[in-house]
Amino acid sequence: MSQSNEYQNTRDVVEAVRHPDPAGAAAKAPGERPRQSLEEKEMHNGLPCTSGEDEEKTIVSWEDDDPENPYNWSSTRKLLILLLTMMLIINSTMGSALPSNAIPYISEQWNIASPQRQILPICVFMIGYFFGPILWGPLSEHFGRRIITNVTFILFTVWTLACALAPNFAALNVFRLFVGVFASAPIAVVPGIMADIYGNHETRGRAMSFFMATTCFGPLFAPIISGYCSPSIGWRWTFWIGLIYAGATLIPLLFYLPETSASILLARRAAHLRKLDPVGNAHIVAARDLEHTDLHQLVTVVLTRPLRMIACEPIVSCSCAYLALIYAIFYMSFQAFPIIFNTLYGLGPGPTGLAFLPIGGGSLLSLPFFFAYDPTLTRLRRRHPALRKEEYRRLPLACVGGPLFVASLFWLGFPARPSLPFWVPMLAGLPFGAGFMLIFMALLNYLTDAYESFAASANAAASMARSFLAVVLPLATRPLFDRLGVAGASALLGGLSAVMVPIPFIFIWKGDRIRAASPFCIALRQQEDEREREADWRRRRREQAAAAAAAAAAAEDARQASPRGAGV
Repeated sequence: MSQSNEYQNTRDVVEAVRHPDPAGAAAKAPGERPRQSLEEKEMHNGLPCTSGEDEEKTIVSWEDDDPENPYNWSSTRKLLILLLTMMLIINSTMGSALPSNAIPYISEQWNIASPQRQILPICVFMIGYFFGPILWGPLSEHFGRRIITNVTFILFTVWTLACALAPNFAALNVFRLFVGVFASAPIAVVPGIMADIYGNHETRGRAMSFFMATTCFGPLFAPIISGYCSPSIGWRWTFWIGLIYAGATLIPLLFYLPETSASILLARRAAHLRKLDPVGNAHIVAARDLEHTDLHQLVTVVLTRPLRMIACEPIVSCSCAYLALIYAIFYMSFQAFPIIFNTLYGLGPGPTGLAFLPIGGGSLLSLPFFFAYDPTLTRLRRRHPALRKEEYRRLPLACVGGPLFVASLFWLGFPARPSLPFWVPMLAGLPFGAGFMLIFMALLNYLTDAYESFAASANAAASMARSFLAVVLPLATRPLFDRLGVAGASALLGGLSAVMVPIPFIFIWKGDRIRAASPFCIALRQQEDEREREADWRRRRREQAAAAAAAAAAAEDARQASPRGAGV
């Protein structure tokens, strides 16, 4: 967007902020408390705090139907952003499992005999996936989505190149660790981008469904690529192909991904207004300009936010536990499927990679159900007011997905025997993929809806929890299957998943009360109240201006008519 277009309504903004309403929420008269930023409310649990030097500042905000507001961007522009983020997610998630079917060839080249050491290229990646979101989610909320996304993806591409050129096994694992750290950024940041540009819950939910579909499909491509490349052209080509796709993503990303964070865009607007008139507009600021974030606050408030949300927010902690378990089971399948389909049925690496396709098919089958849910709920809400509770917007999908996921694990394990054809356990991937997607779509959308401006941190918390279990449980996959057998290990995982099934039901029952007591949700409600007051103030200002203009016109007409009347 050009500079002239970006600030096409600058004159209106200058007019709005130069004439503040003493009673308004967006502009504060001397002696009144300035509007608090979300971070200030977060620090004070929603209670007001004051800073004397900020008393006479005027806070710039969005105008009605403001074209610079990401909510008001065109559908075409939002679609382009969605496509770019989907490309990012495929890179990120495909990278996680990229060496899965290359592990025997990597181990053979460097004489790695221990099964636990052999899967290190996947596990160390997930360690990076664990620590990365602690940084990228909160930093994107503080410094902006675009700079964090671009910088981390450039570094992801560089370290992927390093993996393709790794001179030894230790170096490969170090490089994979850094790939994981930077690959975790899209997982944490993209939900925040979706919350930035889609204000409508239904539209945002559909956009998030594509985000989650790519989250599922990325790892499924990886074993197919490594399964066919490694025996034919060498395991390094697994990483070269990943690098080629990363390069194809990086170029449009750098040119076409805009900044979407409203706080960053408003700060740029305020800076532009001050530049236009350094003296007259010196009092104009954005809310983030009043935050005064120092290094101590950056560390203690911003970077610790995901950890505090896990510790203090029941919605986040329970969602993280459920998502972490099913995600870890998903990653265990990259070791379990070779045990089942290679060892038990004698399939090669390539066909074993194709065994993941039913999971993708199940994920696709869940999408029509997801898209049909919103209009169905809208119709039902007209007849049943109780369904207007916010929790019904997302969580019933997880109530369906949970039992499907549990059933798929029992289906996978018990028919897996040489006397039955391989496609019988393989088809368990259909309910596995459908249940996995429905749970993910429901809970991640629920987190995004509940925490809006804090969505990146909430999803970073979920990503951290998922990655932690995805590191630990895959290490136990082979010992677990060797000791309990395919049926016993699958039954154990199915039982653990069954324990998590009640979580969305509990949220439907008590979720509104939990949100009402949340400091993060309190801060968000206060921000929404301020936006409503600002909109009301602008409406009153327009009405007053129209009335004043009409009165002035009437007075002018009377003045012009007066000499003629006197002359007669």
